[in-house]
Amino acid sequence: MAYSTRVTLAFTGASGAQYGLRLLQCLLAANAEVFVIVSKAARVVIGTETDLRLPAGTGATEEALRGYLFKDLRKDDPQGGGQPEKRGRLVVCGLEQWTAPVASGSGAPASMVVCPCSTGTLSAIATGASNNLIERAADVAIKEGRKLILVPRESPFSAIHLENMLKLSRLGVVIMPAAPGFYHQPQSVDDLVDFIVARLLDQLGVEQTLVPRWGEHGG
Repeated sequence: MAYSTRVTLAFTGASGAQYGLRLLQCLLAANAEVFVIVSKAARVVIGTETDLRLPAGTGATEEALRGYLFKDLRKDDPQGGGQPEKRGRLVVCGLEQWTAPVASGSGAPASMVVCPCSTGTLSAIATGASNNLIERAADVAIKEGRKLILVPRESPFSAIHLENMLKLSRLGVVIMPAAPGFYHQPQSVDDLVDFIVARLLDQLGVEQTLVPRWGEHGG
């Protein structure tokens, strides 16, 4: 089956699990093939910030994510809905699954997003640590010259955080803090989440109708 795009999506331990979950929902609805990696800390954060509890095992995690995204999360939303056969492909990879496609330049997708991105993961990527599959996949994206987007969610940023972001930005990494705008007059937290997700989809070249672009509809 042909997919619209292939993306690696990593969840780390920063607050803001809703951003990553909504992005995953939209990518699958757009018929993308998405390789998902969830850190141990991310599992804790997801369980704290949502009513989603991720079980152990990659297969069980895939089932739990699909069930949550397409039954409980905005069931009536055209961008996030669609028929099951049009919901792309979700592949959950283990943190130490070194045989996963994302671990090699010959098999990794053209784009990777770390959303949300903890400052610990930011530091590890900036130093090329590659101690787990998230860090290795990001290292592959950088060395292969592929798109890598990091969504840090921290406040305030220390000089260490800023220096790591500057270093990565100079390498071509897109740094997109989870800082939503307000010119679209958001009416809910969901609207704020969608603002960031819309920008991410734009960066990935995926069509989106979540938020009007600047200048549209008289903006």
